[in-house]
Amino acid sequence: MSVPRPNNKRPAWILYLHVVCVYLFLYAPIIVLVLFSFNTDRRNATWQGFTFNWYYQLFCDENVLRALGNSLKVGLTSTVIATFLGTLAAIGLSKYQFKFSRLAGSLAYLPLVVPEIVMGISILTLFLSLGIKLSLMTIILAHIAFCISYVVVIVRTALAGLDKSLEEAAADLGANRWETFRYVIFPQILPGIVSGALLCFTLSFDDFVIAFFNAGVGSGTLPMAIHSMLKFGITPEINAISTIMLAVNIIMIIIVKYLNAKDR
Repeated sequence: MSVPRPNNKRPAWILYLHVVCVYLFLYAPIIVLVLFSFNTDRRNATWQGFTFNWYYQLFCDENVLRALGNSLKVGLTSTVIATFLGTLAAIGLSKYQFKFSRLAGSLAYLPLVVPEIVMGISILTLFLSLGIKLSLMTIILAHIAFCISYVVVIVRTALAGLDKSLEEAAADLGANRWETFRYVIFPQILPGIVSGALLCFTLSFDDFVIAFFNAGVGSGTLPMAIHSMLKFGITPEINAISTIMLAVNIIMIIIVKYLNAKDR
């Protein structure tokens, strides 16, 4: 005699409601921030009307523009250098075996798990012990050290998916190592390199902790400018800056997703 089993399946609408509640919990504050960046009320307490005035005032603020310029300089410079060094490191760790290669590969992941405040203080201590004056260059150097690991991880993942028979075929056709890399390996890992570069720029552009510890006089970045503005309360200008930074991050994520999907 068979015993009927209890039906433990929940109705589909309960699962959908659960998903909606989770996403509302995650993104409702961001939606409110974006909406209030267009609010006419400077106190930012209630919705009074729609305006672009805060964005206009934001781009007329010399301090904000200076901080934005510093963030772009730091982000672009650190991205180019970190991407170049990280790609070379990933190729060396993936293609060649040497003494302590496993240890070197493990150490490449260390900055990913070290808290930013620890890394910021440690890099600051290094600069002070070497007598290096804090400036925009020290922020760039700190961000290079911070971002290289992300490039190594992404490019090594791209290299792991390569078909080794293509390299062997190129060698059989008379290509040397440089030609094999240029015409066979590099085109296949290019989406991974670009993804790592975009991730580096996003992390560098948004970083506050490491930049805060290693910034000199007059070298403050945009997140540091936002932190200074928060001392006077949350104003629509802060919401406008946050909305712009959010838009930049979303664009970067879309590009990375597109490149990863294209690579597959």
